[in-house]
Order: sequence, then structure tokens, then C-alpha cells
Amino acid sequence: MNLLTPEIRAALLANMHVRRNAQAQGKREPDPVPVVRFFNPLGAATWLATELDEDGILFGLADLGLGCPELGSFSLRELQSLRLPFGLGIERDILFDTALPVSAYVAAARQAGSILGAEKLLRERAMPEGYG
Repeated sequence: MNLLTPEIRAALLANMHVRRNAQAQGKREPDPVPVVRFFNPLGAATWLATELDEDGILFGLADLGLGCPELGSFSLRELQSLRLPFGLGIERDILFDTALPVSAYVAAARQAGSILGAEKLLRERAMPEGYG
């Protein structure tokens, strides 16, 4: 699977440029919305990417499924090269869509211990009272 479409790549690069411009101007860094979600189809590892630099390094929330999700950098090349059993690899969630900034995912992931748990918490919080 192609992990990045041209549109996703452009959005990730745009976020990187916005952040770098804010830094250069001494302004507060933005709190971007994750652009893409990657996952291990055979495990709990999940990545939410907000930026991509010229060297293929992504930035966002990474969770290897060990109970300690972290905000940081990870390599697109490494994600693409991972080979899992049954000929599978890391996949892109083609249905991923969010309006929440990455900080909301970071806070919920720290509380829940995982991105998967964070997504559940955030869905529950968004439900009107009496549902669920």
C-alpha cells in the first residue's frame, strides 16, 4: 500500500512549513490536526502524523502498543519497509478523518495508555449524554 497520497504528502509538508514559519517569527507553534493515521494490521501499533520533512521524517504521535505513546519523529521509510507475517505491512487508515488537534490525542493517549484507547475516550466524550 502506498502510505502517502500526493494530497496527504502536500498537507503534511504544509504543516511543517507553517510550524517552521511560526518558529522563525518567534510565534507560538501551531497545534495541527493529524493528517494521516498508520497502523499495524496485526497489532496495536498506531501512528498519527501531522508533518513530513524533506528527508522523509514524519512528526506526530507514535504508539508501538507498549503503553507509552509519545509525540515525536518517525521514519516514513522505516514504516514502509516493515514486513509483517502473511506478507502484510503497515497500512494507512483510508477512513481516518478528524477535526481534533494532535494535543487532544496526546492528552487522551497519555490518560488511556494508547492511541487506540485515546480514540475510544475521544469518541465517548463527543457522544451526547444518554448515548453509548
